[in-house]
Amino acid sequence: MPDASYAPSLSHTSAEPRRFSVIGPILSTVAFTFFTYLTIGLSLAVLPGFVHSTLGFGAVVAGLSISMQYVATLASRARAGHMADTRGPKRAVLTGLAMCGVSGLLLMLGALAAAIPALSLGLILIARLALGCAESCVGTGAIAWGMGQVGHQHTARIISWNGVATYGAIAAGAPLGVLIAHSFGFAAIGAVSLIMMVIAFPLARRKRATAVAVGERSSIRSVAARVVPHGIGLALGSLGFGCIATFITLLYITHGWTGAALTLSIFGVMFVGTRFVFGNMINRVGGYRVAMVSFAVEAIGLATLWLASDMRLAAVGAAVAGMGFSLVFPALGVEAVNRVPENSRGAAIGVFSGFLDVAMVAVGPLGGWIASGMGFSSVYGFAALAAVVAIALTLLLKTQAERRLSKAAG
Repeated sequence: MPDASYAPSLSHTSAEPRRFSVIGPILSTVAFTFFTYLTIGLSLAVLPGFVHSTLGFGAVVAGLSISMQYVATLASRARAGHMADTRGPKRAVLTGLAMCGVSGLLLMLGALAAAIPALSLGLILIARLALGCAESCVGTGAIAWGMGQVGHQHTARIISWNGVATYGAIAAGAPLGVLIAHSFGFAAIGAVSLIMMVIAFPLARRKRATAVAVGERSSIRSVAARVVPHGIGLALGSLGFGCIATFITLLYITHGWTGAALTLSIFGVMFVGTRFVFGNMINRVGGYRVAMVSFAVEAIGLATLWLASDMRLAAVGAAVAGMGFSLVFPALGVEAVNRVPENSRGAAIGVFSGFLDVAMVAVGPLGGWIASGMGFSSVYGFAALAAVVAIALTLLLKTQAERRLSKAAG
């Protein structure tokens, strides 16, 4: 079947569901993403301290306790997409919720075994691996489930709301986790995570499953060949987000500034707000155009961070970068998904999302290497350059898509 059949369609038909009939199913599906990422957020701020201070391991092991999740997510993305395509997105989401519950149980047991540091660490690392697999299953499955309910013409809206659930849950989960650990101990983080999944799993089971698309499925290699260029663009844009999340505190400390946490909050608020206000622009003008504008805005914000002479200017840079990065994933994601047949779109989501994981895994050592030689400000200069490269790549992808459409029309 020609690629043009899956090129972006910006037309609106009279059969399109009303706004509420679209938003309702989307919200009821991405709610499971919120539950999962709230679990991720709960342990994000307190786990490294527990491993380092309570168990007595070094900073490298404390960092490993966090990064194990990203490694597992990256390794399981493609498998999660295949599960959504072949066994249905509901099955993928249920599998992810179950693994998230297992992760909470193991985390609780690891905390209770703190008197035996090696055993405690082992249980925690296994819990992080389970949580990484849960993230890929729920994140990929929820998007595919939403597409099955409201139609692929609403892919951009589904991805946007899924992102709001993701980052909103992490932003809420981190301070909540600190409060829980301070009031009830670290083991309570695992207990609360388990309880949330005991609530979420039955809700997901009651929700209507969508039909599995029939027909011959594209191989992972074939899907990757169509999606990888879009994924590279996502990775280039995600480097800026990763640098802000990883190095903003160290940047502020180096300059003697205060308010790094507030700057992170500003980034998150601008990210979510931009999706609310401008999310529908993808359907109006196309994913490629929105992606190029987004990369340009992100590059301006990152360059401002690079050249910032005081903390106020740095906060402005983070705000602008948050605005720019906000629509990168849904804008390129809708174009990537439209490049493959309907019965392989779960795999496409999995492969595409994996490039965000690649960026998050790479940004630590790469940014640290740059900072060690040129200072933390330079990290943001290189991230801005990566966003500029992403503009050129997106322009190339847009030109190729227009050529395919021209050939199909001729």
